[in-house]
Amino acid sequence: MSELVRYEVRDQVAIVTVDNPPVNALSPGVPEAIEAAVARAAQDDDARAVVLIGAGSTFIAGADIRFFETIVTREASLERSNAVHARLRHIEDCPKPLVAAIHGTALGGGMEFAMACHYRVAVPAAKVGQPEVLLGIIPGAGGTQRLPRLAGAAMTLEMCTLGQHIPAARALAEGMIDRVIEGDLLAGAIAFARGQAQSGGIRKSREQNEKIADRAAALIRTA
Repeated sequence: MSELVRYEVRDQVAIVTVDNPPVNALSPGVPEAIEAAVARAAQDDDARAVVLIGAGSTFIAGADIRFFETIVTREASLERSNAVHARLRHIEDCPKPLVAAIHGTALGGGMEFAMACHYRVAVPAAKVGQPEVLLGIIPGAGGTQRLPRLAGAAMTLEMCTLGQHIPAARALAEGMIDRVIEGDLLAGAIAFARGQAQSGGIRKSREQNEKIADRAAALIRTA
């Protein structure tokens, strides 16, 4: 296992910790190590659920934008895009409840990794967002697809066009996170994950269509 990502099992929950200071950016090797750790947890008989968390002061602040300098052809861009989407689908297909535990920020690619988890919990001071527009790009790893299924089209449009950081309380109200954890985040995330394991709960963001259907119904009513 990469030193950038640590793996342990505590109270029947596999803890996958991203440790890539200073902001746990998705530098080369980090996404691959997260995928490998989740796959390990899926096969680990000692683990009934999985928690993805960041070491230090934040969850995953986003992609390492220096990596974009290495993509100089259309073919390289498409290859990277296909690999990222496949990786997040593999993570989302984990057969055990997978919980993102967010403190600090989950921005850009960090938010997209969080949305590939089945559930998201956060401390009150945490913030989430899709600020790619501030760099002149759009979310490229499922943000435009998973986010509207969690928070609806209007909220997604606001986040992807304004690039704002959304505080945990609003993220909870809008459906982007499932619980605000007071106190110790890891302990709360473990307890939440164990609860989902007991109820058999796995919820893939890409399959949540209720808010998409609500938007379609609203458009039909106003047509």
